[in-house]
Amino acid sequence: MKAATLKMTDDELVKQCLNNNQGAQKELFVRFSSSMLGVCLRYTSSKSDAEDVLQEAFIKVFNKLDKYSGLGSFEGWIRRIVVNTALDYLRKNKKMQLNSSIDDVGYGIKKDHFIVEDLTAKELMKLIQRIPLGYKTIFNMYAIEGYSHKEIAQELNISESTSKSQLSRARSAIKELLVENNLI
Repeated sequence: MKAATLKMTDDELVKQCLNNNQGAQKELFVRFSSSMLGVCLRYTSSKSDAEDVLQEAFIKVFNKLDKYSGLGSFEGWIRRIVVNTALDYLRKNKKMQLNSSIDDVGYGIKKDHFIVEDLTAKELMKLIQRIPLGYKTIFNMYAIEGYSHKEIAQELNISESTSKSQLSRARSAIKELLVENNLI
């Protein structure tokens, strides 16, 4: 009977990967790929695009692993690389056009109140996948990843007002889908 193997901590896993341990490299990918694929799916239009972004992101993770300082969450460090890779993918493929200003928004939610308490994460994910890519990107960055409008503007090379506009439109689109699907 084999002895049970103990799961490596993230720090031990990083050290083993830096020592070119292929088993540890596989373990790192297996441990984080599922949740990071979920991140990629929020920024792309299809599963195949998300898988392409995920692969590119993990190449970056392994190439930059020696830059991980050990401070903060290792998963958070990987998530940041995945999000930035997804944003690079969107820019490279020019699938996201964000040219409206906040003044262009004539509709939206009257207050900054957004009802999602009764939705499961899976239901919300399905709704987010149905909104236009530009809206989806801003919504993900702001509402899920926690970026400020200033950070979004810098990252996407847009104005803060455009970020705010796109977020408002994303929320309106999601609200319409909630009403359409009798979820509110």
